[in-house]
Order: sequence, then C-alpha cells, then structure tokens
Amino acid sequence: MTSNPIILSKRSQFWIFQALGWSVWVALLSFRDLFVYPEFLIPRILCWMLIALIGMMLTYGLRALHRLVWERGFVVRFLVTWAGSLTAAALWQPFRNSIALLPFGEFLDPRTAGARELFDDLFLSSFPLMLSWSALYIIIKYYQLLQAEKEKSLRSEALASEAQLLMLRYQLNPHFLFNTLNAISTLVLSKATEPANEMLTKLSQFLRYSLDHSPLDRVSLAQELKTCQLYLDIERVRFGDRLKIEIEVPDEAGQGLVPSMLLQPVIENSIKHGISKQEQGGTISIYAAKAGEALEITVIDDGPGLSAEQESDTQFSFSNGVGVSNIRSRLAEMYSVHHSLTFFNEPLRGLAVKIRIPYATG
Repeated sequence: MTSNPIILSKRSQFWIFQALGWSVWVALLSFRDLFVYPEFLIPRILCWMLIALIGMMLTYGLRALHRLVWERGFVVRFLVTWAGSLTAAALWQPFRNSIALLPFGEFLDPRTAGARELFDDLFLSSFPLMLSWSALYIIIKYYQLLQAEKEKSLRSEALASEAQLLMLRYQLNPHFLFNTLNAISTLVLSKATEPANEMLTKLSQFLRYSLDHSPLDRVSLAQELKTCQLYLDIERVRFGDRLKIEIEVPDEAGQGLVPSMLLQPVIENSIKHGISKQEQGGTISIYAAKAGEALEITVIDDGPGLSAEQESDTQFSFSNGVGVSNIRSRLAEMYSVHHSLTFFNEPLRGLAVKIRIPYATG
C-alpha cells in the first residue's frame, strides 16, 4: 500500500503546528507563574502540560469538524467555527479549572463555584483561545490551498511549455526530411546513384542521432556542432567542393549549453539562400564566443545577403520560413526575453545570423 506524500506532509504540518502552538501557550503561562506562584512552578508547569494535552485532543476533534464542513460554503463554516469552538471550550474549561488547582491541594466543586466566575473563565479565556485556534487553522488551510493551486498552475504552465517545445522540435524533422528526400529524388532522377546512396546513408545516421536525443535536451555547443556536421555531410554529397565550412569556437564557448538542433535550420537557411544561388558555391563560417553572461553564436555565408528592402524590413520572407520561425519560437519559449536572433549583412561577405542566449554549462 502506497502513501500519498502530500497527505503525509499536511499531517506532519498539523502536528508540528499543534505541538508548537500549545508549547508556546504552556511557556507563556509558566512564565507568568514564575512571578505569581514561584514556589509551585514545577507542579504548575506539569499541570499546564496536561491541560495542553487535553486541549490538543479537543482541537484534533475540532479539526475533524472543520474538515467535515469545509465544502459546505462560507456561512456553514462560519457557524460551525463559532459553535465548535464554543463547544470545545466548554468541554475543556472544567478540566482546565480542576487540574490548575491540583498544585494547591484544592479541588473544583461546580456546585460551589460562582456562575459569574465560570462564565468569565469560559468566555474570556477558553473560548477566545479555541476561536483563535480555529481561525489559525482556517488561515493555514487557505494558505495551503493557495500554494497547491499555485503549484498546479506552475505544473500546467511547465507541461504546456514542454508540449510547445516538443511540437516545435518535432516540426523540424519533417521539414528537414522533406528537403533531403527532395534532393535525393533529384539525384535519383539524374541517375546519380552513388551520391543518392551516400546521401541516404548520411540521412539515416542523422535521423538515428535525432531519435537518440530528446527534443527537450540542451546540449553543449560542441555537441551541437557535431550534429550539424552530420547534416553538412548530407549537403556535401549534393554540393561537393562548392560547400566549404569554417568553424571558430573556443573551448569556453563550446561548453555552453544550447537547445538541441538549434543551428541546423540556420545553416540550412544559409545553404538555401546563399550558397546554392552561386555557381561557385561558397563558405559558411560559424563563430561563437562567451560575451559576459551570454553566449553569442554567429553564422555567416558568402551569399548575396539582404537587399536594401529586406534590411529595412525585419519580417522579410526567408527569415519567417519553417526552420527560422521554429528557432524564434523555441528561443522565446525557453529564454523568454533573454535572447536575440538578428539578421544583418556582414561587410565583404553575405548574410550573418547572430543568436544570443544566456551562457550556462552542464
């Protein structure tokens, strides 16, 4: 039989608060007796402890009453709080009065005790104490419920965020697969069987890697570049020597964590809009550096870059394709406003894409 850790936690909290609260009550009365009845201090402390023990048992019953009517609405809870506290006080008061007199060798006789004195003891001492106990119980109960709702809300947000990231990450595979199979189809139609076969082999290795790594993983930049190398091996089958790669990533930057499959869509974008449009091909350069508390990654190609119209329009078409839009959404989901993705022309080169995210290591 398994136990619910949340229930156990609440039970533990109740008894901790019970013991702490009644201990404070005993300590306050004992401190008073230190000056009023110093010669009876030890017996009085023992008496207060016994009275507190009885009070704990009565308030345990009061707790059961509160739990019984908790779902009945505010009015019912309000009435039960007052009636229950008064009943608990009325039951507790005779024990309290009788036990408190034991150190003096006296016994309480209800027949000789004045009604006024009993009334004052009940409504000026015991009832306010029990009512305060009920109020504290209700306040703590509401606080626990509020915390539970907050935790539930946070869990829901986390699950929604995780689902969004999964959707975005899995969106890349069909997109990439379609482009690669289209390229293989072109090779087959042109009867270039060897390059087509090599491309299929590289594709299977890349997909195997994708299956072996969770879409929610954050991997080191060095590991991400190894993944990109698999993709570039596929593209080299198609482009041959027309596609050149330069990578300059120092060790410190290589240790930084990035979302898995972050750079592949950027490199694919550079090949599609930069390298493939030039007969002589070109070079894709990947740079990374730790800049303060951030990791900056820049991908530059030798393509035509942005036109004047595109430079003035942040929503230019190819930056909103499936791959790049996917990156934008994943970065926003994972880093909120603490990231940037910018496109600009690099002097004497072509298009540059810069990603800036918080620097962290595993």
